[in-house]
Amino acid sequence: MLSVNELALDIFEELFEYAEEFHAVPHELDNGARVVDCGVSTTGGYLTGRRFTEICMGGLGEVNVTMGQIKNVPIPFVEVSTDFPAIACLGAQKAGWTVNVNKYFAMGSGPARALSLKPKHTYEVIEYEDEFDYAVICLESDHLPNAAVMENIAEACNVDVANTCAVVAPTASIVGSVQVAGRCVETAVYKLNELGFDTRKITAGIGHAPIAPVKKDGTKAMGCTNDATIYHGSIMLTMNAPEIKDYLDRLPSNKSKGYGKPFYDIFKEANFDFYQIDTSLFSPAEVVINELSEGKVYHVGAVNPDVTLKSFGFI
Repeated sequence: MLSVNELALDIFEELFEYAEEFHAVPHELDNGARVVDCGVSTTGGYLTGRRFTEICMGGLGEVNVTMGQIKNVPIPFVEVSTDFPAIACLGAQKAGWTVNVNKYFAMGSGPARALSLKPKHTYEVIEYEDEFDYAVICLESDHLPNAAVMENIAEACNVDVANTCAVVAPTASIVGSVQVAGRCVETAVYKLNELGFDTRKITAGIGHAPIAPVKKDGTKAMGCTNDATIYHGSIMLTMNAPEIKDYLDRLPSNKSKGYGKPFYDIFKEANFDFYQIDTSLFSPAEVVINELSEGKVYHVGAVNPDVTLKSFGFI
């Protein structure tokens, strides 16, 4: 069986060994755990964001950065593809691990989750778990983890702490903007999973989303990076599942109650309480389905350039 941690470890080793070329900073902690700072105290960059996202996907995705336009405004885009959507997106990339140790907090994603089985239900649904003696985790945080945090991660993954590796970047960074936009395919797969669809039937996924400009404020950065997919993420999924037609109406973001405003505005109106937000908003703007057994194609949703540009600060 494929090991997402083994595949991601190769990418991590490249980042760690050639950190200077990625505007990243490598750290080896007293307990042997290794951490690569991709944006906390350094700038990172687009190439670093690509590698970070590829690690997030457990080495089962290809990530590229290109230039595009939104209503004649030049904007960089990230394009992501995978031939293992359920494992790459739900089994690795999903931010399903809240790392909370003493005063340290981070959203954890990446292949280490497939060792710790966080959350366990996800792995039961996709029928996957990893077995490897190294754990590789991606942490979305403004701070680097210390030895105690890495020890906690190692224990949860049942590996030696010296075999525990982390890449870290805040949302308000170049890498943060790239890796959140790089979740565009994951957002579609996650939404279908939440609707009860068997995501193991998805054989391939590809998508792109604009890379949000970096904001100084973390909450505003969270808003515009999410808007990149909510209002301008375009996804194509290939699958063997004629029943997909029963899920189409609920798939794109424009079917949610909060649709039409930048996410930061919605969050502010909810007094910055996530539990007050309609979770169906966390969906891609548009999705194309190629259903193989019947040879059909479906297209739902649409991009919303005006809200995207407003969120990014252009209008």
